[in-house]
Amino acid sequence: MLPMFLYVLGGVLLLGAGIALLTGLFVVLLPQLLVGGLLLVVGLAIERWRYKPLMRTGPDPSWKDTGERFIDPGSGQLTAVYFDPQRGERHYIVVDEQMPPH
Repeated sequence: MLPMFLYVLGGVLLLGAGIALLTGLFVVLLPQLLVGGLLLVVGLAIERWRYKPLMRTGPDPSWKDTGERFIDPGSGQLTAVYFDPQRGERHYIVVDEQMPPH
């Protein structure tokens, strides 16, 4: 809900910057509108791309267990880190007592 609101707010700021640029009104606010809108929209897009959600399914057999374990601050669940050598990505999987260790 909050990210959607922030996307809309960033869009409104960018729209305001476009209107200010085209009409010549409120040109003094143009840098603030433009920078604020771009920071919100680009920042949220990077956040969604960079921070992947926790996976609840078992790891793919080709992934390597890094041995890293931590408590996820968002969910409070024990999380295991796996490395995918084919794609060079890290995957974060919720540790379940039923999941066999690799």
